[in-house]
Amino acid sequence: MVSPLQKALFTARQGARVAWFYSHYLAAQKRQAPLKTKTGEAFRPQEATPDRAVLMRDLAGLFERDLKNADQDIYAVPVDHDGSLVSILAKSRAFFSDLSMVNQRREKRDVHEVRELEIKGDLPGYFTQNFHFQTGGYLTEDSAKLYDMQVEVLFTGAANAMRRQALVPLAEYMKDKDQRRLRLLDVACGTGRFLRFVKKTYPRLPVIGLDLSQSYLYEAESHLKQYSGIKLLTANAEAMPVADGSQDIITAIFLFHELPPEIRKIVATDIARCLKPDGRFIFVDSIQNGDAEGYDGLLELFEAGFHEPYMSSYVREDFIKMFANAGLEYKGHSRAFLSKVMVFDKVG
Repeated sequence: MVSPLQKALFTARQGARVAWFYSHYLAAQKRQAPLKTKTGEAFRPQEATPDRAVLMRDLAGLFERDLKNADQDIYAVPVDHDGSLVSILAKSRAFFSDLSMVNQRREKRDVHEVRELEIKGDLPGYFTQNFHFQTGGYLTEDSAKLYDMQVEVLFTGAANAMRRQALVPLAEYMKDKDQRRLRLLDVACGTGRFLRFVKKTYPRLPVIGLDLSQSYLYEAESHLKQYSGIKLLTANAEAMPVADGSQDIITAIFLFHELPPEIRKIVATDIARCLKPDGRFIFVDSIQNGDAEGYDGLLELFEAGFHEPYMSSYVREDFIKMFANAGLEYKGHSRAFLSKVMVFDKVG
């Protein structure tokens, strides 16, 4: 049960975070040139976009849900500590320092700068891009250190709360089970934010974090060093170095919108391969067309303004059919602000 004091502190803390990250978002928008199409014309979304009042209402709804989950003991009351004041200010400076280069890439549509980097390992072409027009794409240590700040600015402080909604179907699956005897694999774990939530809630659950970027796994390691029972793997989600039927739970947070259509099917098949019979797959990613009234135009803006080259196919993808073809049964979904949570089980 969440006490009135805990609720007040949570509300104050999240309000301060939203104000902080939203101020960065507004400042970034002012520095950004008007969006243009590939032919140089002014970009205008074809569908409706939500106004600020609707966005703030739905954002507040996400935090209410977050607090309700804590009240139901699904996880502890979120703190969302972003580091010391010195660290927070340093990330703010780094964000604005990088912003001019982000805007230059956006104007020039320069999205393959990262291919000039000397990166070890065999990386697929679709991964070697400047996603979000960010410096280093997903391939450098500087990018990894700045990534969480950039994502929280993009989602006005809601990224952590959206990720946490995956803990709800996880808790449902974990009920009456011994966490020490289960195995969880987080595909495309990035800097380890979601794995931190998992380990904080289930400290004895053995987990694997898998990602293509060694630099992002280095950053994840720094965030997860206080926890045990964690293995981090640099690997491609198309052919994961994990035994058939070895995982009880697999999660993928904000992965599938950054995969080409043909690769999504391959990754879905490999996820099904790795799951045990009766295992659970939890999917968290962007909402799709039709998921939220008046939001489809915002998805168009996201694709155009943040270099998400596979977003136009993602918003129309039939994931229920895709995962059914891979052998997973759809159990339901819920919306969490700008994201959706989908649950699939592997029928034993």
